[in-house]
Amino acid sequence: MGSFFAELARQASANARREVEAYAREIPEFGFLDTNSRARAETQEYALWLRRRTVELSPDNSELSDDDLGYIAAIGESRAAAGMSLDARQRVLRLHTSLMLREINEATEAQRGAGVDELMRMMNWFAPQGERGIRAYSQGFVTALRHRLPYVEQAALLARSLLNGDPISAELASALGMELPERCAVTVIRVPDRPVGDRDLESEIEALVKTHHAPIMWCPGSGSRSGELIALIPLHPPTPQASPGPSPAETVQPHPVPDLAPDLLPDLVSDLVRDFAQAVGRPCAAGTATSPLSEVADALDLARRISRAAPLRRASARLRPHTVSDVFVELAVADAPFVDEWLHAVGRSLQPGPDLLVTLDAYYRHDMHRGATAAALNVHPRTLDYRLRRVRELAGIDPGSTRGVRIFSSVVTRRLSDAWH
Repeated sequence: MGSFFAELARQASANARREVEAYAREIPEFGFLDTNSRARAETQEYALWLRRRTVELSPDNSELSDDDLGYIAAIGESRAAAGMSLDARQRVLRLHTSLMLREINEATEAQRGAGVDELMRMMNWFAPQGERGIRAYSQGFVTALRHRLPYVEQAALLARSLLNGDPISAELASALGMELPERCAVTVIRVPDRPVGDRDLESEIEALVKTHHAPIMWCPGSGSRSGELIALIPLHPPTPQASPGPSPAETVQPHPVPDLAPDLLPDLVSDLVRDFAQAVGRPCAAGTATSPLSEVADALDLARRISRAAPLRRASARLRPHTVSDVFVELAVADAPFVDEWLHAVGRSLQPGPDLLVTLDAYYRHDMHRGATAAALNVHPRTLDYRLRRVRELAGIDPGSTRGVRIFSSVVTRRLSDAWH
């Protein structure tokens, strides 16, 4: 054994102790190591074993054996069974990797830079075998979660791991029988404060997870009964259709514009929104944004902003998640307080009229079609005409003009989103 590997072997016990001390100091869930001597000894024994196997295998570039991987998996399983969180697991892996690299560097410096060939052998071994070890640890961790947690909680963990970019998401998805696609629609359904008498939503969320078979989780809001349902819906590329041979001009593809074609979202997204809104029985607002699986955290931020700008509505056949194209004006208004206050003032000017905001909402939702709007409001068309004239009198703006559509549609959406509560 070369001097570099001999130095690693000589420092193995001290380095194992240092790792355990770092766990107890830097990871709150390992604070028990300061008071539980048996657990501390077991943790240190595993840390020492890893270092000894590294020194034994890396000089000849030998792989971890099946028994080695089984032992690593057993450690992951025991830690998950003891209640370790995904966040703590990720911190353990990061800290362990960081310390091992530090120890390699210290051994190199102790040899005054000698043994470059040995260092290269170590690094060539460390990356692939470290990846195999982490995979085994994660498999063991997930095995325990499957026995310890209900299905709906496992789906919530999968959603969190995907949003956090945690590699364990692949193991969680496999355990749940869920496919991880290249792209997905991140959907946020916002639920405002509900009355104290309303039932909890655990059973409804469990039914959604089992019906839609997707990563779904509930995030409580600042209000005691408010919150957001977050779902990651897989998007599969359309199956190419055979054609008789297009002309060269027909083969030119248009540049896609993201999130500007809500009608192209899969039915599953709209079905989930309607199912949840119906189960809640109260007005909800849903926003969705599509993205590659690697960028779902950014998509969540956008979907959340859309849901907060979108109007609150009850479940209906027309209910669907909003996209950027639906509320791009309101998203800009939310970031411009002086514009938002001006729109609020316009909305207040309509208060003396009878149901004017409700009327304008129906008017624009039905593309300003007089007959369809009157039918939706269950009023005579002449009553609708009177209300629209009243809007013009109170605000000095014709709701059927281009200017009126731009202003009043934003006023209605901001009011119905509860932004001015």
